[in-house]
Formats: sequence, structure tokens, C-alpha cells
Amino acid sequence: MPNNNAHAASFRDPSGFLFSRGGILHRQVNRAGADDYARFMESGLYEKLVKANLLIPHAEVDEKPADESLAFKVIRPERVAFISYPYEWSFSELKDAALATLSIQRRALKAGMSLKDASAYNIQFVNGKPTLIDTLSFEIYKEGKPWDAYRQFCQHFLAPLALMSLVDIRLGQLLRVYIDGVPLDLASKLLPFSTRFNFGLLTHIHIHASAQVRYADSASQRVSESTSGRGMSKNGFIGLIDSLETTVKKLTWKPAGTEWGNYYEITNYSDAGFAHKKEIISGWLTKLAPKSIWDLGANNGEFSRLASGAGVSALAWDIDPSAVEQNYLRLKSEKEQNLLPLLLDLTNPSPALGWDNAERDSLAQRGPADAVFALALIHHLAISNNVPLPRLADFFAGLSRWLIIEWVPKSDSQVQKLLRTRKDIFETYTREGFESAFGTRFHIRESVDVRESERRMYLLEKRD
Repeated sequence: MPNNNAHAASFRDPSGFLFSRGGILHRQVNRAGADDYARFMESGLYEKLVKANLLIPHAEVDEKPADESLAFKVIRPERVAFISYPYEWSFSELKDAALATLSIQRRALKAGMSLKDASAYNIQFVNGKPTLIDTLSFEIYKEGKPWDAYRQFCQHFLAPLALMSLVDIRLGQLLRVYIDGVPLDLASKLLPFSTRFNFGLLTHIHIHASAQVRYADSASQRVSESTSGRGMSKNGFIGLIDSLETTVKKLTWKPAGTEWGNYYEITNYSDAGFAHKKEIISGWLTKLAPKSIWDLGANNGEFSRLASGAGVSALAWDIDPSAVEQNYLRLKSEKEQNLLPLLLDLTNPSPALGWDNAERDSLAQRGPADAVFALALIHHLAISNNVPLPRLADFFAGLSRWLIIEWVPKSDSQVQKLLRTRKDIFETYTREGFESAFGTRFHIRESVDVRESERRMYLLEKRD
């Protein structure tokens, strides 16, 4: 019997599913999806989408299916280096993913096909661009049939974007609560009344939500027809895509007013100290030659780019949506390919979610990285959030073999700011206490004082 490992998130589509064998990812195409898959490949749509960097490529392989009773064929998709989730994306990342989905749907219609789902989880950022990873998302288009994926698109993309743009950027975190997208009735209640004078939002959220409530006890097909157009012609379908695209494009958010958005403009580093810090990190990266790094507390990615610029796959995590947005906009502007900015609260990291807590992996489950950066971070976790140093050591040891971490003493001006409004109960927050706590989980391979500062950089290797 072959060693199969069916992907925990790939079970809803009767057309096929993902499975691993020998550490290699495969996708089984079931007979239920054979006609759609064959048309998808024969129509030329596959080649066009891959060429446009809107779909990951795959190869048809002579591999034994995971379930021979259902199988049509097996394909081997190009593996994505890291799977991120919509609740970890910045505003513009979610917006670009939405526009990519609509672009894919527009191209599919020209080829006589249509997306049967519009899940944000089917989009991943590959080489800096939103890319569809589900080859089986397509079905043969039938004239007059409403778009089955319309509700899902509105819940996964339009509703959270509207809430982030027009109410509060933090409402994007509703995607972490509602795994199939923000319910439209909830979005309708939370959006300002003025949005009812916006044709796109009125149509696709407010009226759409009302129709869902009205037909809640009716067949799902009646709901779909009432919201995306009963007997909709192909031209009508294109008009729907045009309307959604226009509505999404008009939604904007300017990153301003958050705590760390302009961090490097107010840091207490001198120019010489800042340059020395970069020099230290660059030297250690050369020595370690990692294939992947996670920069935790990356701000706008200044130090992440020391890795990505050297060809290392870098994830730039930060708690601040403004910093993550600025980082992503710079990535787009400079057409960077090895960097992915993501949103993360380290005191409440992404958990395992979904059916059986297994559809969406936790932060730790998606590791380990070859190396982790924790720069100008430890004081925020230990002092602002009262996390003991031994627990921090345990946490970082679970993420990577190598840790590049910056020690920030109490005498540092940034720590003094944190202590102004609270009692100093942190007796063990000393350099000796840090080295003792982290020394139980890591070997200290190197440590260097940063010029013209009281901070110290450490290169740590996890103990076996």
C-alpha cells in the first residue's frame, strides 16, 4: 500500500484532492472532475494563466493515485515555499489577490470556462505576485448559469476590504474568525450608511446580504440566482466581473497613524550603529547560508531585505498593519521576488483553524525556518507583554535551528519608554538573565556589541 498523506485542507471538492507521498506534493484528479480538467488543459487556459503568473504550473505524472477507486489522473503541482492566509495579509495584498481572482475569471470566460469557487485560500503569493494554486477550481461554463463563486468572492474579498477601508483596518482579522469569509449581513451592519449610495457596495454587499436573508430557507440555487442574476448571459457575467473589479479598485487605505509605521525615523540608532547592525547580520547570513528566514517584528522589512536581496526566501512578519502595508507596497514598486510581508501578533500567533483544527496550520506548524531574526523585539515581548525570558527561549527554539537576536537592555531609551507607565517588576531582565535563559535552549555561537549603542547582537544555535 503506498504511503499517502492526504492534505487536511483538501477534502471539500469532489473533483480531486492534494496528497503527499515521499515528501512530494501531488494532486489527484477524480473522475468527477475529468471533463472540466480536460477542457481546462485543451482550451489553452492553463498555458495562458501560467504564462501570466496567475497559476502555479504542474506536471502530469505516472504516479499511483491515493484513491484508485475515484482517480482520473495524478498531477504534481509546483510547490509553494510558504502557505500564508488572508488574515495575515496587508490591505493591498488582499486587494491584489481579489483583483487577480477577477482577472482569472475574466480569462476563464474567454476560454469557455468559469471559476467554481473564489476562495482567498486558493491564492498564494509566489515571487511577490498573487497566484492561484488550485488547478481544479475551473468548470466548463454554461450559458445562463449564475456564478456559483459570487457569494464566496464577496465574503472572502469584497466585504473585508470594504470594512478595512471604510471602518477600521483591524477588521481584516474577522477573516480569522469566519473561515469562509465575512458574513455579508454582518458586513452590511458594520459599514457606514453612506455606503448604500455606493452602487457597487449597495449591490454586492447590502442587497446581496438582504437576498441571503430573504432566501435563507430556500434552495441555495435560488439565493445564487437572486444575487448574481437569474439566467445571466455571458455579457451579463462579464458586466458582473466589471462591477466587482471597479468596486474593489475604488477601495483604498493609506497606511498612517499606527504605532510603528515610521519606526526607523524615530529609532535611537546612530547612522554608524545602524550600519554596523546591518554589517553584523549580513556577515552571519553569509556564514549560515540559509534557504529561508523569518524576520519576526520586521517592521517595514529593512533587515529582511538583507536576506531576500541575497536570494534567501524571507518572511517579514509584523504586528503593525501600516508597516506591513508599506513593506508590501515597496515590494511591488521594486518588483522584489524573495520577500513576503505578513501580519502577525506574536503574543497571539496564527492558530490551527478550520475543520478538526487542521484546515489552516498554526504559525509553528508551517515552520521551521532555517533562521529567525528577532531584532529590537525582545523588550516588547518580555516587558510590554510580561513573557518570561525562558518562555521566549522555548518559543524561538520551536521555530528554527538558528536565531539572530538583539538584546536591548533596560537602560536603552526604547525600554525606558515602556517602563514609564508601569512598575518595573522585571528583575531578571538583564543581560545575564537573558544569556542564562536562552543558554538552556541555545548555544551562544557569537555575540557582538552594536557600535554607538547599548545593544548587543547574538547568533544562537539550538541545542540538540
